[in-house]
Amino acid sequence: MDISQNAPNSSRFQVSNFILMGLPGIHEWQHWLSLPLALIYFLALGANTLIVITVHHEHNLHQPMYLFLSILAIVDIGLATTIMPKILAIFWFDVKAITLPECFTQIYAVHCFISMESGIFLCMAVDRYVAICHPLQYSSIVTEAFVVKATVFMVLRNVLLTIPVPILAAQRHYCSKNEIEHCMCSNPGVTGLACDDITINRFYQLALAWVLGGSDMVLVFISYVLIFRSVLRLNSTEAIVKALSTCSSHLILILFFYTTIVVVSIAHLAGKAVPIFPVLLNVLNIVIPPALNPMVYALRAQELRVGFQRVFGLDKNVSQK
Repeated sequence: MDISQNAPNSSRFQVSNFILMGLPGIHEWQHWLSLPLALIYFLALGANTLIVITVHHEHNLHQPMYLFLSILAIVDIGLATTIMPKILAIFWFDVKAITLPECFTQIYAVHCFISMESGIFLCMAVDRYVAICHPLQYSSIVTEAFVVKATVFMVLRNVLLTIPVPILAAQRHYCSKNEIEHCMCSNPGVTGLACDDITINRFYQLALAWVLGGSDMVLVFISYVLIFRSVLRLNSTEAIVKALSTCSSHLILILFFYTTIVVVSIAHLAGKAVPIFPVLLNVLNIVIPPALNPMVYALRAQELRVGFQRVFGLDKNVSQK
């Protein structure tokens, strides 16, 4: 165990780094999981980069829905890249040590990107709500300026409100244990090694989850209740199907996103008997959505598929708008 004496009192030590042990219980063969995780990671990088390039390249995709999708793609790239290079380094090269500043930075980045993803999903829900419930006012309400303001607000909200998480973690005293049974620096896993009281860390973690994730989830739920109520008032079945199809991709993604967060939270509470499950679910919750999001939209959005073909030069007959 790598520790350095931090004060004249021999009973006071401060660890100089943490050791990420990987997936608990399967350390001997966890490297085999690096293959599917690496595949998912590189798929997420490629697919999200393609979406950003396509939306930027195609002027007919400069609509609020696709602008929010490109922002979501950038967030997904950042979220996956926050943890995957270190996980692959652990699995492939046994590089388990991580300095305290690097660990606290990773904690901050994970919280910030997950909160940002939740915020963008809320913005997309508002976009669909206005488009379906107030179609005549849509072009005057949801403009490019609205997209910019909403994105700036979400960035500032998440950047500022998540700052106390790593700061509070850095203020704890880590005097003995430095081995984390995880392949990433999670706030509970790190602060659980502290030798002093972590009540304030737990309180802020819980408050942050309710203020950011909880409020976003409630507002998204309210948006879709209003959307479904408005859709059911339509007299035409064809109109109902068309209205629902415009938000089906987004609905699939938010259901998966918030469901996995709830499942991970429950798994952490019940994960003492089989600790690998919450750890593995935590990793998958960060890696799978960035790969899933672009695939769902690519499969269901024809304009986006046509844009892909234009970017790759596969559709010479489609005229530019």
